[in-house]
Amino acid sequence: MNPYRTKYCGELRKENIGEEVKLAGWVQRIRDLGGMQFIDLRDETGIVQVVFDKTCNKIEDLTQESTVTVTGTVIERTNKNLKIPTGEIEVNITEITLLGKCKNVLPFEINTENPNVKEELRLEYRYLDLRNDRQHKNILLRSEIIKAVRNKMSDMGFTEIQTPILANSSPEGARDFLVPSRLNPGEFYALPQAPQQFKQLLMVSGFNRYYQIAPCFRDEDPRADRSPGEFYQLDFEMSFATQEDVFETIEELMPELFSKFTNWKVDQAPFARIPFEEAMEKYGIDKPDLRNPLIIQDVTELFVKTEFNSFKGKTVKAIVTPKTNAKTRKFFDELTVFATEELGAKGLAYIKVDENKNITGGISKFIDDTTKQSLFEQLQIQPEDAVFFLADEKEKVQKMAGGLRIELGKRLDLIEKDAYRFCFIVDFPMYELSDEGTIDFNHNPFSMPQGGMEALQNKNPLEIKAYQYDLVCNGYEIASGAVRNHDPELMVKAFEIAGYSEETVKEKFGALYHAFMYGTPPHAGAAPGIDRIIMLIANEENLREITPFPKNKRARDLLMGAPSKITEEQLKEAHIELRKEE
Repeated sequence: MNPYRTKYCGELRKENIGEEVKLAGWVQRIRDLGGMQFIDLRDETGIVQVVFDKTCNKIEDLTQESTVTVTGTVIERTNKNLKIPTGEIEVNITEITLLGKCKNVLPFEINTENPNVKEELRLEYRYLDLRNDRQHKNILLRSEIIKAVRNKMSDMGFTEIQTPILANSSPEGARDFLVPSRLNPGEFYALPQAPQQFKQLLMVSGFNRYYQIAPCFRDEDPRADRSPGEFYQLDFEMSFATQEDVFETIEELMPELFSKFTNWKVDQAPFARIPFEEAMEKYGIDKPDLRNPLIIQDVTELFVKTEFNSFKGKTVKAIVTPKTNAKTRKFFDELTVFATEELGAKGLAYIKVDENKNITGGISKFIDDTTKQSLFEQLQIQPEDAVFFLADEKEKVQKMAGGLRIELGKRLDLIEKDAYRFCFIVDFPMYELSDEGTIDFNHNPFSMPQGGMEALQNKNPLEIKAYQYDLVCNGYEIASGAVRNHDPELMVKAFEIAGYSEETVKEKFGALYHAFMYGTPPHAGAAPGIDRIIMLIANEENLREITPFPKNKRARDLLMGAPSKITEEQLKEAHIELRKEE
């Protein structure tokens, strides 16, 4: 018999009245009403009120958040609290034992949502922060979601296989975390940015369907939707598979997963499929939030002969917003400030449409009747709408219009509530121009180019599409994947275009290069981000809220004090000499 408890706090109900029970947990609240003393006792399952029997021993200086075990009888509660599951009963205790005393002064109030508590303090005392009901439930939810993912992947015929953590360094878009080798002086492992090469090698090895909940490590700057240093993804790969096979797998997994843990509306298969170029034209971003009904439209041709200098020789984008004519001048002025200060626009033009389809305000004086008629026809403008315009170079104005679309959706409260809207972004460019003007991979370097070797040999690299795809939900990229390049000649040619010699390919990706010469099946896969999926299901806006022990914005672990300096002896063992800062 467990010496601390026979029941959990949250499972007691009216049916337990008359039972003698033993409970253990944390003292959440102490109320001394003179003749009677009450404690709200909490464990992971819930809270129950306990009241001291006259014969019960008292503990002097009992403090909040101390751990205790109590023995007593379940009785009906006089002043019922129907807001909690145990609110119809209480436990009349005859014995209480202090197990672990808590300091009198807590660094912050644990069981309240206090926005004034600094995040740095919460992270420093994360073990206390995780006692908060919301935080605690998020971590329990995380466990349940991962368990559901594993069950579903198994049901779909995938085999869970773990790949190495100590791996080799490879260029995958971010900086590596390096680990010195004591046994091989001067050489380093790299923590894997993803199990990319290993999972492809598993396909070469004859495994049909692989998956794992894979830890990934990237030395990137943190964001609200990107954890610094490490994150987890559902990594999966399929042999003899096409892009459609991957989509069907995702479309079977995601609706079931999201529906299991939420009562929101969830898109069912098939998900919308949007080519990359169309996404940039209509949404100004490759991860569009489809809950936002606003669409970006190109009106460059309508302003070719304009007298409005800001539009001359520029690509012009327009966004129509419904029923916005009545908004105040302040509304439009604040949006202009947002466009210039946050989006980097040179300005924000607009017109308002009254109930008679007359246009006023903004740049209305620069729009003649012919242009006005064309605008109304192309944009399907309705009475009381407003139209916003941005002008600049094509790629710049696409991104600025994308940012404006998102902001307009928020400020006008147009975002669909309580819904998860999925789409696949497909047909990504294989290559892009780097900041230095050289050809570089746009996405995953191991992807199959559309058109195969003929495209690589004869097309402009910037026009080549790849069998690459992202899964997007509510404006977040939650999965990325591709049909893999499994031909060694194709692989060498693809990397050659991006500036890598065959010798470099052999050196950096030797295992794949040689393995592909031994009968490689066509294969494809994807890697949904576990952390972002949990964040969306938990309806949180920051990954730190669903991560047990997150790092702060500077990638520091305030609880454990990492990163930290190491001893000279450790440096010697690893054959490392620190370079002094210049």
